Amino acid sequence: MTSYEEAYAYLERHVDALKTNKTGDERQTDGEVFDRKTLLTIYDLMTSGYIDVVHYPISTGKEGNVFYATDEDGDGMALKIFRTSTSTFKRVAKYIEGDPRFRGITGNRWRMIYTWVNKEFKNLARYAEAGIPVPEPITFQHNCLLMEFIGDESGPAPQLKDVVLDDPTDTYDEVVSFIIDGWKDAHLVHGDLSEYNILMSDGQPIMIDVGQAMTTDNYNAKELLERDIRNINAFFRKRGADVIDDKVVFEETVNGKDEDEEEEEE
Repeated sequence: MTSYEEAYAYLERHVDALKTNKTGDERQTDGEVFDRKTLLTIYDLMTSGYIDVVHYPISTGKEGNVFYATDEDGDGMALKIFRTSTSTFKRVAKYIEGDPRFRGITGNRWRMIYTWVNKEFKNLARYAEAGIPVPEPITFQHNCLLMEFIGDESGPAPQLKDVVLDDPTDTYDEVVSFIIDGWKDAHLVHGDLSEYNILMSDGQPIMIDVGQAMTTDNYNAKELLERDIRNINAFFRKRGADVIDDKVVFEETVNGKDEDEEEEEE
């Protein structure tokens, strides 16, 4: 039976390999991500059969880094590792304390970060259940979230900001549906939706980074909704899409009837 000390040493060597040819700033970031507790959490995910190998970094975000990992069958997954630094704790605390689902959650930095991971997992599940394209959540533990990898053998799918769109209006309509259906069916508002939090896979947009998403009964949910609409409309105007007025999208989202209501009236 491999001891935790042996597991820690093994994973530490693997992390050193990931750091090869990186700058000092990137190495410091990896040091924040791969602390002792995180390495042991990854080890637990390995012994539980979820992960076989952690390969390479996919992206670096405000709250953590995403890595490409594979299981024993070689199937790819995305491993999101949330930093447990004080700055990350301060950034995410307001989104947890303001979410009715996690009311009363207080405590130290680690507990708050763990709750944040739980929150992103639950948000992904709610969006997926509502039929909105997001990475499928697989499991989470402590500050690690395992989810579907969006990409192919050549690498991760690009962000919306980096793609030349064949039909900007079609893509715009899809993204606006994320906002409207997210509110009506998942009862969530993303709160940070932009060209940076949408991936393009086979010409289709996929929404990511949903940790800060709030339930629609949150006290400032409508303000977050207005921000999402404003951000998306501003981006697609620059891309030449036929953009719907901000107020019209807002009214359709908040006051428009959904398909179930229309069927009941018929």
